[in-house]
Amino acid sequence: MISTFHGLEVAKRGMSAQQNALYVTGNNISNANTPGYTRQRVNFEQTEAFPPPSMNRPQIPGQMGTGVKAGSIERIREGFLDVQYRNESTKLGYWETRADALQKMEEVMNEPSESGLSVVMDQFWQSLQDLSINPNNSGARSVVRQRGIAVAETFNYLSDTLKGVQSDLKSEIDISVKEINSLLNQINNINQKIADVEPHGLLPNDLYDQRDLLVDQLSSLVNISVKTTPTGGMSAAKPDGTPMALGKYTIELVTANGSRPLLSGDSNTVNEFKVNFDDTIKMVESITIGPRILDANGNPTDEVNGTPIDIGSFNAGGKLRSLVDSYGYETAGNVKGLYPDMLHKLDQMAFQFAKEFNSQHESGWDLASIKAEVKSPKTFFDGVSTAEGAASKIKLHQHIKDSLDHIASAGKDNMSVGDGANALLLAVVKNKPLTIDGQSSTIQSYYEGAIGDMAVQSQEAARMTNNSGILQQSVEERRQSVSSVSLDEEMTNMIKFQHAYNAAARNITIVDEMLDKIINGMGTGGR
Repeated sequence: MISTFHGLEVAKRGMSAQQNALYVTGNNISNANTPGYTRQRVNFEQTEAFPPPSMNRPQIPGQMGTGVKAGSIERIREGFLDVQYRNESTKLGYWETRADALQKMEEVMNEPSESGLSVVMDQFWQSLQDLSINPNNSGARSVVRQRGIAVAETFNYLSDTLKGVQSDLKSEIDISVKEINSLLNQINNINQKIADVEPHGLLPNDLYDQRDLLVDQLSSLVNISVKTTPTGGMSAAKPDGTPMALGKYTIELVTANGSRPLLSGDSNTVNEFKVNFDDTIKMVESITIGPRILDANGNPTDEVNGTPIDIGSFNAGGKLRSLVDSYGYETAGNVKGLYPDMLHKLDQMAFQFAKEFNSQHESGWDLASIKAEVKSPKTFFDGVSTAEGAASKIKLHQHIKDSLDHIASAGKDNMSVGDGANALLLAVVKNKPLTIDGQSSTIQSYYEGAIGDMAVQSQEAARMTNNSGILQQSVEERRQSVSSVSLDEEMTNMIKFQHAYNAAARNITIVDEMLDKIINGMGTGGR
């Protein structure tokens, strides 16, 4: 038979359950602005009815409910939206980094502007035309010399500055690799903490939130896939039998050539990244993924144990891949990358320009040769014996710096000091078809093509960054609509639980009055 105090117990359980729900609501409100926090809810469960179904149950009609209990406290989160968000985050990480690298390149090249290389070269060509008109004028010769120095120094500046930005990109690659390795180890540590809690039937929601936030950050650096490994034991389950406990994460790197394990949820092992550079040509050579090698004292070294992956096949997206594409890499004997390509074009342009200009300059007569009546050919630009590094090495030859008389303005068949035929031929080198980097083009057209290609790539990167950002934001808004804390909704829940708590308390008062009547009011008749 049902206990006399059955009603008190049912009401007490109701108060306790509603009280727990109020506590969870308060926790949600407190963490409304906490990054990575997922709102939580209490799953109310009916307690076992009286009497339970059994062969020896009391022979009374029907079953009587015994109240409610606060079951599991679970996060409100949709895994599919997490996958979508991380995919878009990988794309955004790649294009955002690429757009930033191209923006820096545009700032260095500074085209079109009043101080870019194109304007400096135009001024140089103009000074040569002025010299062809006044070959005896020392002022015109001085302008040619200064404009020549300006051209060489501009080539030097562009090359050296691009190499400086490229060096910064290398440092950023190292920082990104350290960040990836740190995130993997943090996730692994949380995995182990979760594995200690879940088998006891508990849900470590705060640990889940921390881990998901770290995985979100990791997804912007490299393309990853996440799988779960059950922890076993008495892990919490939903009424339909599906697990509520998330288990340990197993993370893999996704590339076009397959996946590679980064974090094993079964063995709790981490495979870390190491980017291998070829310091001779200053390029990324390969990437090694494997466990960190320990020294004799058990301390981690800078090396990882694994087979190097050719960087050409490491097309995993994310910020790291974008940094490699910008800095430059070597695959199958070929050097590729945004900055190596631009440096190569500058070198080819500087080399062919200096080579052709020097050839034309040596064919003419300078004032010193005319006075001596002996032709002594002089080069105008120095430091460009080969195309490699020509932009950073080009400079005005010392004998041009020493004397204006060494500027060859007279034609090759004319020893007249008033002849400016060769100066005019030097000026039209600008429009002379040359073979630059295997293609026929003029100096100006080749440079315009290089700047145009950079502008198109920058525009594409900016467009893809904008598109990826919009898609990521769209997914994030849907994810937040499911998982984020709504203060209006929490206030509504708080009022709902408060009223339920008050009703349960009122129920105890009613039962108390009933018991008072039975205990103190019955059996007093006739007195």
